[in-house]
Amino acid sequence: MKMIVGLGNPGREYQHTRHNAGFDVLDELAQRHGGKFRGSFRFPAETGEVSFGGASVLLVKPVTYMNSSGGAVGPLMRKRGIELADLIVVVDDVDLELGRLRIRGQGSPGGHNGLKSVEAALGSDEYVRVRVGVGRPKMPGEMVNHVLSRFAPDEKEAADQVVARAADAVEMMVTDGLVKAMNNFNG
Repeated sequence: MKMIVGLGNPGREYQHTRHNAGFDVLDELAQRHGGKFRGSFRFPAETGEVSFGGASVLLVKPVTYMNSSGGAVGPLMRKRGIELADLIVVVDDVDLELGRLRIRGQGSPGGHNGLKSVEAALGSDEYVRVRVGVGRPKMPGEMVNHVLSRFAPDEKEAADQVVARAADAVEMMVTDGLVKAMNNFNG
């Protein structure tokens, strides 16, 4: 089984904000494959199971808030017997222009507190991450407001497209492997 984790913040006030790009990609995957998210009594996460390309896939949205995402990811992986090689984490990235994707098989959290939390919980950085470009703020010192804001009307189309492309990339990773997805989607 593959486990796809989208990082974000729970609650209506954070829906479709830049910081919730990971949640948006998981919602897209659930919609495409008939999945529904349910809250868990045992783990601080909403989960849904789907299948595509002959693989069973567990979709996970931690409800711990971004900076504590590892508190859901680590215990759920251990309980379900998910190996690091079967984990894909989808996350927003302010260092990428809106609309760009970057897929890596391992690496540093690059200053992203959600990834830092996941890595601390797993004791490793050897898992796949899909970074979804949401762009940098125009004004210095506006990072928090920027990532917690929704996309401007003139950004909405690019935001929707990158979410769909990220979902395409995750599907390709599951069905055809990491290298093919990196070759087709990094840029």
